This record gives sequence, structure tokens and C-alpha cells, in this order.
Amino acid sequence: MSERVSIAVDDHVAVVTLNRPDKHNALDGAMFEGIVRAAEEVARDASVRAVVLHGEGPSFCSGLDLGSLMTGPVSLDDILQRPEGERANAAQRTCTAWIDVPAPVIAAIHGNCFGGGLQIALGADIRFAAPDARLSVMESKWGLVPDMGITSTLPRLVRIDVAKELTFTGRVLTGAEAAALGLVTRAVEDPLAAARELAAEIAGRSPDAIRAAKRLYDTSWHGPVEEGLLLETKLQVGLIGSPNQIEAVRSGMAKEPANFADPVSVA
Repeated sequence: MSERVSIAVDDHVAVVTLNRPDKHNALDGAMFEGIVRAAEEVARDASVRAVVLHGEGPSFCSGLDLGSLMTGPVSLDDILQRPEGERANAAQRTCTAWIDVPAPVIAAIHGNCFGGGLQIALGADIRFAAPDARLSVMESKWGLVPDMGITSTLPRLVRIDVAKELTFTGRVLTGAEAAALGLVTRAVEDPLAAARELAAEIAGRSPDAIRAAKRLYDTSWHGPVEEGLLLETKLQVGLIGSPNQIEAVRSGMAKEPANFADPVSVA
């Protein structure tokens, strides 16, 4: 794994750590590459049932390392280039790659979570933030627009007027304020501990059902009603009578922990 990002898997939970603490996990070329590779790695690991994403050191991620991207081996132009046939460029994939992970992803936010760092956190399914964490859609401060997948994530969380106000001003929110707006799921004193606890709880459920539920909501949330209804039925038919569904019933009736197999596609 990249020296910028580490992965530790234990009891079906992958903890992904951004590891550039001396720079508040600011995004240089190596960090962009490391985050995307980490997301792809946990997505391929069928044993992973939940993911915790957090930053080492004083901050989750302080956003772009503009100095490095202007002078280093990987430039802003490089990360904005969209490879032929791909739906997203390298910058956007640091957000959208977490959306594509079949298992739920929980971001634990502390310290600074600015610009690109916030957009990465928005790619998670659930976000816990410390009450005194500092979050901002900060790109307007640098004469830029947010362009790391925010159009796929922010519309599901806040009203358009709220999104515009946050983007136009770049104002810094506390974790508590972000929770009140719906930008994060909850403000908690220890977001990493809360994320680990929730991930462990999710990992105790049928991975087939959890992956199917994530797919159901991500696919249908803003889609036509008819398509959502069809997908509900399709996924349910694939789950009913499957080994993990039978094990869920057995363990529930017996009031004992389940022994689930690693998931297979429910499509």
C-alpha cells in the first residue's frame, strides 16, 4: 500500500488511514493515488464488510497541497485529466471510489476537513465528526469550484440554497453545525471510536443484505419511483433463501452470533 495511506483489516472491518500527519493529510499527487488505490483494494476484498476512513494526526484532511501540485511531479493538470473511457478523473475518484465500494464506508472527521478533504468525506456513506472539527467547502477562497465529485454527494445531503451558501462563502463550520445542517451524520466526541463501533455492528449483519441495501439506496435515491420499486424486488428475490439469509434467520431465532460467508453478488 502507498506510504500515504494504510489499510488494516480485522474482524471484517477495514480501517483506512490517511497518513501524512505533518501536513494535516493535505492532498499531493501521492495522496491522490494512495486514496484511490486503497478504495479499490477494499472494494475487491470480499471479506470486508465495513470500512472506517480517517486521518492520522491533527486533521482528517486539510484539502489540496497547492504548493506540491504546482511544483511537484504530479500537477493539477494531471489530476484533472480524465482517462479515455473513464467516468471520472483522478481528483474525482478520491471521492467516487468510496461510493463504489460495495461495503458501507464510515468517515471519522476531526480537526480540519477542508475543500478536497470534505469532498472525500462526502463520498462515505456515513460521517461522524468531532463537535469542534472544522469543515468547509473552501474552493472559492482559491478562486476555484469544488470538483471532486461533490455533484454526486452534496445534493443528497442538503438543500440547494444551503449548498450554494456554503460554496459561495467557503465559511468554516464546526462539526456540531455540520450535523445540524445534515452535512455529517452525527457530531460525537470521539468520531474514530464511534466509527469503529458502528462498523463492528454492521460487520455482524449479513454482508449480502448490507451490500444490497447500499446499492438499493445509491441507485434509487433520486431515480424514478418505478425503477426503485423494481430494484427492491430484484435484490430481495436474490436474497431470499440464500445461505446468508438463512443464517440470519437461524442466528436470530437461536439468539446467537451468526456465521456469515463472504458475500457474493446479489445482482
